[in-house]
Amino acid sequence: MASNGGKLEVEIEVKSPSQKFWEGLRDSTTIFPKAFPHDYKSIDVLEGDGKAVGSVRLITYSEGSPIVKVSKEAIDAVDEANKSVAYKVIDGDLLKYYKSFKCILTVTPKGDGSLVKWSSVYEKAHEQIPDPSLIKDFAVKNFQELDAYVLAN
Repeated sequence: MASNGGKLEVEIEVKSPSQKFWEGLRDSTTIFPKAFPHDYKSIDVLEGDGKAVGSVRLITYSEGSPIVKVSKEAIDAVDEANKSVAYKVIDGDLLKYYKSFKCILTVTPKGDGSLVKWSSVYEKAHEQIPDPSLIKDFAVKNFQELDAYVLAN
């Protein structure tokens, strides 16, 4: 029996200092819909403060978003010292395609800027489902946009 599980990861360099970029990511509930309305309609915190473990956020994407219009995410782990956050999708469009979808996001200093690593571990609903490269590309685009936003603010 073939396994439908997979892992996808990407690393990109950004110009923003790691602390500022990390703070931008942690503040995404506020920043993303305001700064990137073409990507995000709204992000609502349903449980917790939107940052701590156990927090649940409902993300509504804008028309341009591939595949996913609505996603509910729960934060599994946060490591402030190492600028790392883990979250999983618990409801929404993505779960039509993937039985499970977990991500880890880490920001590490590199020179004056940072290295941002995004990795996802997922299980496909069935074998015909493609790897979530569209989701990865969307994440990369977001990191580049956040980098520009952080540098400008």
